[in-house]
Amino acid sequence: MTVMSATAIEEFLDEVFPQRAGTIEGVDEMRATMSLAIEDEHLRPGACVSGPTMMGLADVCLYVAILAQIGPEPMAVTSDLHCRFLRRARGDRDLIANARIFKLGRRLAVGEVQLFSAGDEAPVALVTATYALPDSD
Repeated sequence: MTVMSATAIEEFLDEVFPQRAGTIEGVDEMRATMSLAIEDEHLRPGACVSGPTMMGLADVCLYVAILAQIGPEPMAVTSDLHCRFLRRARGDRDLIANARIFKLGRRLAVGEVQLFSAGDEAPVALVTATYALPDSD
């Protein structure tokens, strides 16, 4: 069961992480979806989306999925992130991130994020990440 809505998470992130990129499209049980409107600053040579842009959106999307489950916690932090770039992410389309949490424990959360160019069925990248969660006491 989610404990924070997408709107509540956006408001929380506006306060503690205003420099993040992307828009929350929705949250659900152990999942989140975000989008990023691609601008020139997100592109690398060849008019494709840069790796740092993709990894950044994936990282924030998994954080959003975690927040939806645990509530507002600024100190849930990335402890590991691995990205597999699968194909070119088109620079003329929004980037879509779909996060899924595999394990949500007391101290660690583990999940994956699939990234897509809007309108394409095949993912452009697959990100796996672990978040360290603060002690609850």
